[in-house]
Amino acid sequence: MTGINGFDGAVMAFIQTHCHNIVTDSVFPVLTYLGEAGAIWIIAALFLLFWKKTRRQGVLVLCAMAAGFLLGEILLKNTVCRERPFQTFPAYTTLLISPPSGFSFPSGHTCSSFAAATVLFRFSKKWGIAALVLACLIAFSRIFLFVHWPTDVLAGAVLGIACGLLTVFFSKRLETRKAAKE
Repeated sequence: MTGINGFDGAVMAFIQTHCHNIVTDSVFPVLTYLGEAGAIWIIAALFLLFWKKTRRQGVLVLCAMAAGFLLGEILLKNTVCRERPFQTFPAYTTLLISPPSGFSFPSGHTCSSFAAATVLFRFSKKWGIAALVLACLIAFSRIFLFVHWPTDVLAGAVLGIACGLLTVFFSKRLETRKAAKE
């Protein structure tokens, strides 16, 4: 394998060979389930909606995740149609989670995690750093669990960060325009 496939294959082989043990095999399935359908981030956003001071953050987290979902899950996955690693190498490993359906590129778990974490970071460095650490762990879990290629996760992170930054940017633009009209 050469190029991207060679990079993906080398990273996957290294992780599958050197990173599995009783602790990681227990922890990473839990982390991946936190990111299932953006669950942990939706819960965080709903929590933020309860207080006027953080309501805007909650709305923007949901908006950034929605943008990532539309671009990643609806547009890119159905355009690229990339097989998942466990489909390409069915004999390579036994999955520690139920095999996900759909295509691989980009990683939706990663996209939603980085979209939410980016918005949170723009408002609070303290909570944002914690969110980014969790986003990285969820992203790595997808590679570790053999359901995404490294480039799927990288693309999901880039897309999520872009959606988060653009959501905050457009929100500030709208706020500035609204203030100018008043």
